[in-house]
Amino acid sequence: MFVVGFPTGIFSANCYLVATGPGEPCLIVDPGQDAVAGIADALREHRLTPAAVALTHGHLDHMWSVLPVCADHGVPAYVHPGDRALLADPLAALPADWVGALGVAGVRFREPDDVREVLDAARLEIAGVDLTVRHAPGHTPGSVVFETPGGGDDPPTMFSGDLLFAGSVGRTDLAGGDAQAMRASLARVTLAASDETVVLPGHGPRTTIGRERSTNPYLRELPRQPVREGAS
Repeated sequence: MFVVGFPTGIFSANCYLVATGPGEPCLIVDPGQDAVAGIADALREHRLTPAAVALTHGHLDHMWSVLPVCADHGVPAYVHPGDRALLADPLAALPADWVGALGVAGVRFREPDDVREVLDAARLEIAGVDLTVRHAPGHTPGSVVFETPGGGDDPPTMFSGDLLFAGSVGRTDLAGGDAQAMRASLARVTLAASDETVVLPGHGPRTTIGRERSTNPYLRELPRQPVREGAS
């Protein structure tokens, strides 16, 4: 699997382009603020062609550029129904003082023409990449992670959005956040993945499930979970 990632916007939310290799169709994960230029550079450099956009959740820093990316390339956007409303109104999830400070008061958003809803355990094949959707509420009601099974020289990979970071986890104090749901998602989704699973988070550097299982204080306090069948 071939992955290109770069941080976007003032929140440095990670955007990823995922393909089977250079010169192939690709999936774009979380096109955040000011992502259009970075995506165009990566497409040109690696000769990639967009096939779809996948959103780990509907917060502004992860979906800001979903409309222009989908419109420019004529591709669909995948999102969990719990966060679909945020595509047209992402400011609803932000405190009023944030909206003013970010200078986005009055900015209008709308969802792309082709939006496809994904549910827990859905299996997708996009741009030649096999994905499993894991619903992981807590940061937002419709947060998901996207997992690839790995194979050959490729380890399993988890695009974790704002569920899990290197050394930390997503916040739960914004609208729609739920600390209890976050703990349950961390146990059910992350602790059930194999240690060799590479984690590509919504912010910050990559990590692995094994590293986070042994060092992340938010995971270490959770009860141990059996590794999901097929994930070992």
